Amino acid sequence: MSSGRSGERKLQILQALAQMLEQPQGEKITTAALAQRLSLSEAALYRHFASKAQMFEGLIEFIETTVFGLVNQIAEQEKSGLMQAQAMIIMLLNFAERNPGMTRVLTGDVLANEDGRLQFRMNQFYDRVELAFRQSLRIAAAQGYGKEDEAGIRAGMIVAFVAGRWQRYAKTGFKISLTEEMPTQIRLLLV
Repeated sequence: MSSGRSGERKLQILQALAQMLEQPQGEKITTAALAQRLSLSEAALYRHFASKAQMFEGLIEFIETTVFGLVNQIAEQEKSGLMQAQAMIIMLLNFAERNPGMTRVLTGDVLANEDGRLQFRMNQFYDRVELAFRQSLRIAAAQGYGKEDEAGIRAGMIVAFVAGRWQRYAKTGFKISLTEEMPTQIRLLLV
């Protein structure tokens, strides 16, 4: 099998896993259920991934690559620190709304009974998101919006808000809109 074909199969496996995660009351996420969904044997799955934890790592890599690629774009395109923070909030909520299965990874609920390093990695993700907000809020303070010594506190509040919205979205079976009241919520967060 060529590496291109192997890469395609890995992507198919990760896409199927993400789709399974979109069903919060659905089937238990097992390698057997995933293999059945793809009409593969479990052995075929293990030719591409050494473990289920490695599959979740693939989803986390997708999240990190996408989110931090967009964070970097926002920082490059938007000079206003306040507008950077606003754009990042919008991006994080939109990402979750467009990728409900990934939201369950973001909240960590599907990682609870998996390898501890997965939750550790998600904690690092949250730290990096908070750092990005802190940097934007420091820029905003230098531009006359807010106090620089409060940037870290405000960044923590924003991350807690975003994480809370993700959690509520997942717990309601992806039925609430993450973005419906967003303009008012962002205004209240960033005043």
